[in-house]
Amino acid sequence: MKVAIQGIKGSFHHIVAAQYFGKNVDLVESLSFSEMPSLLHSKKAEVVIMAIENSIAGAILPNYALIDEHQLSICGEYHLPICHNLMALKGQHIEDIKEVYSHPMALLQCHKFFKDYPHIKLIEDKDTAVVAKRIQENKLKNVGAIASTLAAETYNLKIIAPEIQTIKENATRFFILTNSETKSSVSANKASIKFITSHKAGSLAEVLTILAKHHLNLSKIQSMPVIETPWKYAFFADFTFDSYADYYDALNEIKNKVEMLKILGEYSKGKR
Repeated sequence: MKVAIQGIKGSFHHIVAAQYFGKNVDLVESLSFSEMPSLLHSKKAEVVIMAIENSIAGAILPNYALIDEHQLSICGEYHLPICHNLMALKGQHIEDIKEVYSHPMALLQCHKFFKDYPHIKLIEDKDTAVVAKRIQENKLKNVGAIASTLAAETYNLKIIAPEIQTIKENATRFFILTNSETKSSVSANKASIKFITSHKAGSLAEVLTILAKHHLNLSKIQSMPVIETPWKYAFFADFTFDSYADYYDALNEIKNKVEMLKILGEYSKGKR
């Protein structure tokens, strides 16, 4: 299976691909989330793995927009514990490191660690594993990367400080995305939808009441502005359910209460 990931071999997206689909996946690397939908549409990839939220940094809003705009379908999710490690060429020590490069999210999640090392300059880069690869290929001394243990193994680097993330219970949720239209699946126990309510007072509360009435458990709701209409918002919601019939009945009732309703995906709830 051709699986598109953000980043390269050794990235956290690579880890998810290997754990979700198996180690023998055919990776299609992409350094930009915005390029990933075209990989599906051009059939260069059969499935895309895309980070959607982090337990520390919150939702990745542009990715919600990409899924919606390019008509991608959510067919699964995966929760990955994130362990950040400071790595460098073998023989280097933390006292030797002057600059550390990594993805902005990784730097954000490790900021507290570097307060004890004011001599180290933190610099944003495209991808965690890309930096690890560059250090090895160019034999860069005095330069460190924040990346996964897989990146250290892949690019033969030494981990000079393991698990440097500020909050140890740190995890990222990933969506498994396809180019196919959303299909009903009675085996599903989780769904993601997008809806737009009217300006009528209490319209959002009305939708949430319907979900509760049909025994649907709301696990996340995220608002995003409707670009074409200033001060109007769309809502992206995830919820779980025990009965597909309850879910089906809830959606039919919600349709009559909102201006727009779109099913982004029906899938099995991922284990945390």
